Amino acid sequence: MTFNDSVEWLYATQKFGIKLGLENTQRLLSALGEPQSGLRVIHVAGTNGKGSVCAIIESILRSAGYRTGLFTSPHLVDFCERIRVNGLNVPADFVARGLTQIRDFSATWEHSPTFFEIVTALALSFFSQEKCEIVILETGMGGRLDATNVVEPLVSVLTPISLDHERWLGSSLAEIAAEKAGIIKQGTPVVSSMQSPEVVSVFKEAAAARQTKVTFVSKPFERVVIGLVGTHQKFNAALAVAAIYRAGLEVSQEAIDQGLAEVSWPGRFQIFDDHYVLDGAHNPAGTAQLVDTWRENFGEEKPIVIFGALMEKDASGMLVCLQEIASQIYFVPVDSDRTLSTEELHKNIPAEGPESFVCASLLEALEKTAGEKQVLITGSLFLIGEVLSVLQKGASPRRSSQ
Repeated sequence: MTFNDSVEWLYATQKFGIKLGLENTQRLLSALGEPQSGLRVIHVAGTNGKGSVCAIIESILRSAGYRTGLFTSPHLVDFCERIRVNGLNVPADFVARGLTQIRDFSATWEHSPTFFEIVTALALSFFSQEKCEIVILETGMGGRLDATNVVEPLVSVLTPISLDHERWLGSSLAEIAAEKAGIIKQGTPVVSSMQSPEVVSVFKEAAAARQTKVTFVSKPFERVVIGLVGTHQKFNAALAVAAIYRAGLEVSQEAIDQGLAEVSWPGRFQIFDDHYVLDGAHNPAGTAQLVDTWRENFGEEKPIVIFGALMEKDASGMLVCLQEIASQIYFVPVDSDRTLSTEELHKNIPAEGPESFVCASLLEALEKTAGEKQVLITGSLFLIGEVLSVLQKGASPRRSSQ
């Protein structure tokens, strides 16, 4: 298959939905020669901030001279963003060959592998081929039954836990924390952000059952200015540095400072052309943090907000937060079959809330807000990917995915 053909085939596997469990991933990896067995891995799970933490860890280790592999999801514009070695996207020709191979040997399986299982196996295969010295692996959802949980990491990393993906992970913080804690392995060090008391109890209990303990990181990293915006990124930086130390990796203070200063993670309070602020916050906890970061940077200035969300997300909870800073809100559909309708979004704005409008598309909203001083676009990483594909000249159209 060509690259385009192979990616089309991969997107078609989304009809199999989300399947929690490790059997298919293990079977794929066995067919690929167990590429994960020789990799040293830092494994990261959590509700909010896990992508930023992964990016910070990778930036520091690359500054220290390690050959790094980074696996994250979803992508924003280009599928190849998900799999990177030393900061560079996986080549299209490897994707085409790898997906063709996976398609061929899974064609007769009774239970076909899902999108995320396939991409996880593809990533681990590429990292093995490229002889990565350290791999930073972000879970897709949950932890215990996430496709990435086939590795034996140097350290397990847990970012802040809040309500999200309740349909699959549970309706309480304790239930969700128990699923995230599934990445804790026997005798393996664990580091965590500060958590609510019920989450702390779950993590401590899970760690004790596996003969290890959790180090909770409570202070922000203050020594240098970090390349990511917001006070919360200082806490993410502190967690990233603690993870590197607990993994037993040698890094100098200079490498830490350089990695923190140079880290980049698009779509997380990304200021584009001094006009747009793009943030992929997609749950109430993340949106509350976004509101705090807005105030840190813009004070009492109120932006126009362009907002879109997926059906399974708590759009109402996010909009409660955004109403605190929004002057107006434009509702748009997200480029996904799972988009929440703009009419449904509009119902979540009370009469006393900011003036709001329904748009047929993102392009319509961008046209209507052109020339405004500050426009904040948020609600979904898929929406941020669509925005970037429009704003970045020459970018190819984005395809939505898990």
